Amino acid sequence: MKAILIDDEPHNLSNLRSLLATYCPSVEVCAVALNAEEGKKALSKHQPDLLFLDIQMPEQDGFELLRSLAECDFEVIFVTAYDQYAIQAMRFSAVDYLLKPVAISELQNAVERATKQRALKVQNQQIGHLMRWLKAQSQQEELQIALSSWQETRFVKTSEIIRCESSNNYTTFFLTDGSALVVSKPIYEYDDLLSSHGFLRCHQSHLVNKTFIKSWKKDVGDVLLLTNGAQVPISRGKKDAIKKALHL
Repeated sequence: MKAILIDDEPHNLSNLRSLLATYCPSVEVCAVALNAEEGKKALSKHQPDLLFLDIQMPEQDGFELLRSLAECDFEVIFVTAYDQYAIQAMRFSAVDYLLKPVAISELQNAVERATKQRALKVQNQQIGHLMRWLKAQSQQEELQIALSSWQETRFVKTSEIIRCESSNNYTTFFLTDGSALVVSKPIYEYDDLLSSHGFLRCHQSHLVNKTFIKSWKKDVGDVLLLTNGAQVPISRGKKDAIKKALHL
């Protein structure tokens, strides 16, 4: 899991980072921050799975930081030294917290709980998408697929996908909003899924949404020119199938 550490004392950050590296190798610290303002920027930039958050900080404490966020799409482990009121509140809320100085066993237990909670959220999200997909199919609505990258899982309609391009076991989806999303699955897993929704496999490494084909260019070899300016090669073995699909 990607983690961010926020604490106003540098030695606490250094100590916690060292403990995580030694005893919780599944956690990758992608950023640290010394105050709430730095922390918010780091959260926006890195979109972590896990946040270790000091409660007592000048200007804006940990609770105020969380209240200022539009959403908290990550697990939170509070880190505190002595605030008995905060400890009591967290106990009653079943929220994870660590007391300073941080004990190794408590840190490992907290990370394990956060990992399980994160996995459960992902599973629930996947099941939710499955149910939406089944409902859409039964009502003959447009197909929407889940594309999971290391940053996020996006739910994308087939009409938003211009083309797909593979590189070994990774597939890049080029979308109508101009973004490109890399997914750690080979392109053939999407070929069967998308072929019945207007997508053409014109090359071993390319899958194209027929809606976005502008022309078939033959002056520089056989390539499909797409509406976004991309040029996609047509392999020799796919020519006849593409001609048939385009009624040529």
